[in-house]
Amino acid sequence: MKIYVEKVVINIGTGASEEKAENAATILQRLTNRKPVKAKARKRIPTFGIRKGSVIGAYVTLRGKEAEAFLDKALDAIGKKINEKSITTNTFSFGIKEYIDLGLRYDPKIGILGMDVCVSFAKDGIRIARRKRKRSKIGKKNVVTKEEIIEFLKEKGVNIVSE
Repeated sequence: MKIYVEKVVINIGTGASEEKAENAATILQRLTNRKPVKAKARKRIPTFGIRKGSVIGAYVTLRGKEAEAFLDKALDAIGKKINEKSITTNTFSFGIKEYIDLGLRYDPKIGILGMDVCVSFAKDGIRIARRKRKRSKIGKKNVVTKEEIIEFLKEKGVNIVSE
């Protein structure tokens, strides 16, 4: 079965004030033309001064052609190199150090923020497998293996680096 990009999640975690989270949301809005979701802290972390429920970041989920287009743009921004350790079953992730690498202009009010990009893969029939099994495990034939993801990335011209 052929694999495809199910979704791409772009996350900017600020871990601090709501103003920085608002700046992160602005960047994501400009990049994707979608309204970002604000991420809230799940628990209190007194060491960092974070209270439960405080806004600590923003993220956007892209699907379909938008996801593929953003993935191509993001892979170009990192020089089409992915560490083999960042590839797991069904997903791979990587970071982008500065949003200006994606073609946005620098905004002095925002400063420099990086982001995480997480890509999820699927095979045809996965939605039916999930629906039938509800909360149990998905069968082996519907799992996207690490080797299949590496093959997909090589077709896109990405170098897989093992360290």
